[in-house]
Amino acid sequence: MTTVLVLRPEPGATATVRKARELGLEAIAVPLFNVEPVAWQAPEPATFDGLLLTSANAVRLGGSALEAYRGLPIYAVGEGTAEAAHAAGFDIAATGDAGVDRLLGSIEPDLKLLHLCGSDRRDPESAKQEICRVTVYRATPIEIPELAEAAAGIALIHSPRAGRRFAELVTDRASIDIAAISRAAADAVGAGWRTIATAAQPTDEALLALAARLCDKPDPK
Repeated sequence: MTTVLVLRPEPGATATVRKARELGLEAIAVPLFNVEPVAWQAPEPATFDGLLLTSANAVRLGGSALEAYRGLPIYAVGEGTAEAAHAAGFDIAATGDAGVDRLLGSIEPDLKLLHLCGSDRRDPESAKQEICRVTVYRATPIEIPELAEAAAGIALIHSPRAGRRFAELVTDRASIDIAAISRAAADAVGAGWRTIATAAQPTDEALLALAARLCDKPDPK
């Protein structure tokens, strides 16, 4: 059976492996990064209309300073981020299903939002809202991840940074299929892979559905 490599950091890697195995996929977690909190100064909550969250890591690693913002509504980029925020006691104002640009395009344009984010991020392209960005976590590369299972497998690329890192680590690309969560993530891995395909939506569920279809793909002649 084709091996599906889940490259995202923990605890997301384990969650994705579990969902993949529920679909009957042979999945293993091979994180390329460790995610860790960073010290941050909490801006005055009263100056913002809401929190913009583009990763559940902001909730998981934001620390006690998050308590000051509990009265602010959450604008979450996806279901996983919204679920993490809701579980932490926040109220969800809007949940996106196709990336941060589409989320911001669907909400009021005159909001002032505090974006709690990671050190490596893609800023929105044309946001009409006023956005203040504060880094609350960072991802650090794992120097020698175990990639022996990559040959003839399917690599799940959850971010452009993961795509770039995976491309740095793998020399023999011709036997590996790439399943990317977004066009930006797909572009980041470069060329030379057996297949590069992009999920229909930037969600874990859509990415795993893509991986399942790639598993059924016959070997090229």
